[in-house]
Amino acid sequence: MTLAWKHLPGALHLYNSAARITKTCPSRSGAFWISATKLSLHTKPRMPPCDFKPERYQSLDYNRILDIHEHHLTPVHTTYFPKPLLLHQGHMKWLFDHEGNRYLDFFSGIVTVSVGHCHPKVNIVAQQQLGRLWHTSAVFLNAPIHEYAEKLAALLPEPLKVIFLVNSGSEANDLAMMMARAHTNNTDIISFRGAYHGCSPYTLGLTNVGPFKTELPSGQGCKSTMCPDVFRGPWGGSHCRDSPVQTIRKCSCTPDCCQAKDQYIEQFKETLSTTVAKTIAGFFAEPIQGVNGAVQYPKGFLKEAFQLVRERGGVCIADEVQTGFGRLGSHFWGFQTHGVLPDIVTMAKGIGNGFPMAAVVTTPEIAKSLAKRLLHFNTFGGNPLACAIGSAVLEVIQEENMQQNSQEVGTYMLLKFAKLREEFEIIGDVRGKGLMVGIEMVKDKMGRQPLPREEVNQIHEDCKQMGLLIGRGGVFSQTFRVAPPMCITKPDVDFAVEVFRSAIIQHMERRAK
Repeated sequence: MTLAWKHLPGALHLYNSAARITKTCPSRSGAFWISATKLSLHTKPRMPPCDFKPERYQSLDYNRILDIHEHHLTPVHTTYFPKPLLLHQGHMKWLFDHEGNRYLDFFSGIVTVSVGHCHPKVNIVAQQQLGRLWHTSAVFLNAPIHEYAEKLAALLPEPLKVIFLVNSGSEANDLAMMMARAHTNNTDIISFRGAYHGCSPYTLGLTNVGPFKTELPSGQGCKSTMCPDVFRGPWGGSHCRDSPVQTIRKCSCTPDCCQAKDQYIEQFKETLSTTVAKTIAGFFAEPIQGVNGAVQYPKGFLKEAFQLVRERGGVCIADEVQTGFGRLGSHFWGFQTHGVLPDIVTMAKGIGNGFPMAAVVTTPEIAKSLAKRLLHFNTFGGNPLACAIGSAVLEVIQEENMQQNSQEVGTYMLLKFAKLREEFEIIGDVRGKGLMVGIEMVKDKMGRQPLPREEVNQIHEDCKQMGLLIGRGGVFSQTFRVAPPMCITKPDVDFAVEVFRSAIIQHMERRAK
């Protein structure tokens, strides 16, 4: 007999000492792969300590919240879990629900909280600015926008020095599309399949993840091209990507020649030859795809693709909404990891640590082209409060060495999750860089078919019940997305990996029954 798990933080879970979970299937070598875990007394992973005491929740009753949500908010189902979490308070890497339960946040509000929930320094700056001046609009000057522009420009290479401040990633990418077309006098814009660049009517044309596509007219002139995914795509091997963890696929490449990259470049050339006009407006690329599950491209791909786009008269846009501000560790911006210099960079999410803020940065030449064609104005973009917060975020990243922490702790985390890939057949791929990680779940490693959604849902739920919040992504919602605030530590990673391992063991036990 196996006793059921009790889903309470810190609870003790008993497995029958003779319980054995075994999964057998053909391996890549043709032999049989066997994973057997003998479980005896098993204690649920112990959460790292936290000396922060949340306030007692005294607002609306949970059922009242659900009723209001059903009758007055969007009918589109977006919440995680069968019983959605009602979050009440946050502190750095921690979140607390209305019942006082504590969770380790490893998704950062969809890769948005960069330096930590309610970071003390950012809080103080925000409170000071709230008491001084909230809003002016662009018809007046204010010091915070100019202070912020100078700080942000210093972090970008020449000639990326002209900054347009807006409120969200979708707005930023909308504006970048307009810039590309105004500057080139062309229309067609290319983006990858699996890309997510926003949910506005304009950017929906660039977004190529099925659930976000619509039957309504949107994003005219946007064309998709094959995503050079070295795990799920037709080509890829064990040396292709810029990550401490490579795919398990065999690779016959030489040090100076990546065959997968060359094959995907041929596909990109085919898109240029068949599906767009002879001259194009531009090409959008996330340095690492976010919503699609931290998908990485072969090393050298973006450099060649950018050259091909420019030969067709287009500009190259790096969407840094999820990859920017030091999250990838080795560099401050994701495009730097590819050795490329884009013509336009868009950014949001981590820019304000959760405060609504975004930006487009481009060259003086492209900025002037837009100014000749359009009087661009944004009522709230660059307001004093947002810019004061943005400046504080940049200061915290530097003062607390958060980019370096992303590199060190992120690499540690990737390697720890990679060990689980070797332990469990249903973990098909572990990938990413810094604190942006994808864990792709499959039926088996050889077939790479996505693990059914209902099984992924249960693993996701089990992680939450043990106090770990992670995200979901991928075309089939088969990939767990791990992107914690940049203040996390190695003990936090140890806890998260143990929780994830326990959730997989529970899943395998259910399968074996």
